Amino acid sequence: MAAPRGTIAVEEAVLNPEGIEWHNKSAIFYMPGAREEDVREHALTKALLDIHGERLAKMDATGVEYMLLSLTSVSVQGEPEAGKAAAMAVNANNWLAEQVAKNPRRFGGLASIAMHDAKGAAAELRRAVKELGMFGAIINDYQEMYDESTKSVKRVWYDTPDYHPFWAAVEELGVPVYLHPRYPTEAEVQPGEMYGPGKRHLLGAAVSFHLSLSYHIYALMSSGVFDLYPKAQIVIGHLGEGIPFNLWRADHWYNKPVKRKGRPSKEDYSYYMTHNVSVTTSGNYSTKALKYCIDVLGEERCMYSIDYPYDTIEEAQEWWKELDLPAKQKELIARGNAIRLFKLPLEL
Repeated sequence: MAAPRGTIAVEEAVLNPEGIEWHNKSAIFYMPGAREEDVREHALTKALLDIHGERLAKMDATGVEYMLLSLTSVSVQGEPEAGKAAAMAVNANNWLAEQVAKNPRRFGGLASIAMHDAKGAAAELRRAVKELGMFGAIINDYQEMYDESTKSVKRVWYDTPDYHPFWAAVEELGVPVYLHPRYPTEAEVQPGEMYGPGKRHLLGAAVSFHLSLSYHIYALMSSGVFDLYPKAQIVIGHLGEGIPFNLWRADHWYNKPVKRKGRPSKEDYSYYMTHNVSVTTSGNYSTKALKYCIDVLGEERCMYSIDYPYDTIEEAQEWWKELDLPAKQKELIARGNAIRLFKLPLEL
């Protein structure tokens, strides 16, 4: 029997048991001074590890029809060693596929992808989609990568020609890439650095997440990658990481003659935001902000999401049920757009 029609949530985090070790590194930001055993017993960790118990019960109780699950940040993007990161991704994707197979009527998966090498990333995406039945990928902002020449860890973004093979695979497979925020590298939280002592409160969802990821997305849009692969699609949460609200000014300057002459992309930011990008409500239940995104980006570019367990299913669903949108528009955002974009096995 099919699940009752309800909302489809597309940015919902999980943690495989193998991931507790790397998740422990991020725990310092929400559990200062915690020991590994404290992290294992923390309510957030337990909620991330749970799929078929309390999570599903809350979905049933509140009217969530379906969840797209993905490994919580920072995942493989926080592993600088290429071989280790690739193995982590394979193991995580195999595990998530097994979990989804236990209840495919209610759950789907987004693949974790190590981005050290574009061809390797493309190969794992193909495997995850074609062999494991994943509906796309999740990538947590930039990739940490070990640089042999400097013997140090560097940040790597995906807007350069080196990553064209990956974006070609995204277009070929017809699945979207969800770009998600991440915590900074260890170097950036040291004394005197951007998020050093005295500025740790700026870390995370309130401030640092959208500042870092929005820069990456602007870089992707202006790089020309979507001119080369116009059918490639990305998804960004939290109502667009602040980009929709800066779009007029960004275009205003990007379209000036001095910028047009040397810019890598053919079009401006608004073009790519309405042709290659979709946004979700994950962790941003602002009615005014959602209506603004609908107005600026179009109803077909907006999707519902929760951001569980970092936010609660109950709060998100209560907000959504009371939201005053036209019925057809609300249905599109609640489920129709997600079914279409991710090619989910659900009835429209």
